[in-house]
Amino acid sequence: MTSRDEAQERRSSWPASLPGIAIAAAVLWALVTTDVDWGRLAESGPRVAEFLGRMVPPDMSVMPEVARGLAETLRIAILGTLGCVFASLLLGPLASERLAPAWVHRPIRLFLAVIRAIPLLLVAMLMVGAVGLGPLPGILAVALHATGMLAKFYAEALDDVDAAPVAALESAGATLLQRLRYGFWPQMAPVVLRDTIFRFELNLRESLILGVVGAGGIGFYIQTYVRSFQYEKAATVTLAIAIVILLIEIANAALRRRVS
Repeated sequence: MTSRDEAQERRSSWPASLPGIAIAAAVLWALVTTDVDWGRLAESGPRVAEFLGRMVPPDMSVMPEVARGLAETLRIAILGTLGCVFASLLLGPLASERLAPAWVHRPIRLFLAVIRAIPLLLVAMLMVGAVGLGPLPGILAVALHATGMLAKFYAEALDDVDAAPVAALESAGATLLQRLRYGFWPQMAPVVLRDTIFRFELNLRESLILGVVGAGGIGFYIQTYVRSFQYEKAATVTLAIAIVILLIEIANAALRRRVS
C-alpha cells in the first residue's frame, strides 16, 4: 500500500471515529467539571449503615394502609397504560413514515418528542392543578407521558414491516384497513405486545412516586414516613414495593416468552 493510499484510508476513517471522540470528550468534561468530594463518599459507609439500622425491624402494623396505597398505584398504572395504548393506536399510524405524508408524520413525531421531554412529575403537578388531588391526575399524567414513547414505538413497528406482503394485498385491491389487519399486524404484533408490556412495567415504577406531588398512590406514604422519621414504616413500604415489582417482573417475563 502506498503512502497516498494510507493517507486516503486515514481520511476516510476520520468521520467514523467522530462519535467515539465526542463521547470521550463528554465523559472527560463531566469528570473534570463535576464538583464531587470523593472523600465524603468514602466516609458515607457508617452513615448509610446507621440509616439502614433505623429501618430494622419493619413496622408491619402499617400493612393495611400500605396495601391500599399499592392497590391505588396499580390502578393508576393499569388505567394510565390503557389510556396511552388508545392514544398510541391513534398517533402511531399518524407518526409512521410509511402510512402518513411528511406534513402529517413530522409534526406528530415532534409532538411526541416534546411529550417525552417533559418530566413525569411536572406533568403530574400540572394535572393536580387542573383536576385536583387523587388518583385521576396520576392516571392522566401516566397516560400522557407514556404516549410520547409508546406511539413512537408503534410508528417504528409500522415502518419496519416487510413491504412485500402489504404490496401483494394492495395489488389485490385490499383496503387500508385490510392491509393493516392482514399485512401489517401479523408482522408487528409481537413487537407491539412486547413494547406495551415494557411500557406498563415502566408506568408502574413511575407511578410509585406520583404521590409525592399529590397524584395518588404509595408515594404519599413514602413521603410521609420519611419526612416524619418513621423509618420502620418506610421499610415496610419498601419491602411491599419490592415484592410487587418482583411479581410484575415475573409476570412480564412470562408474557414476553408467550409473545416472542
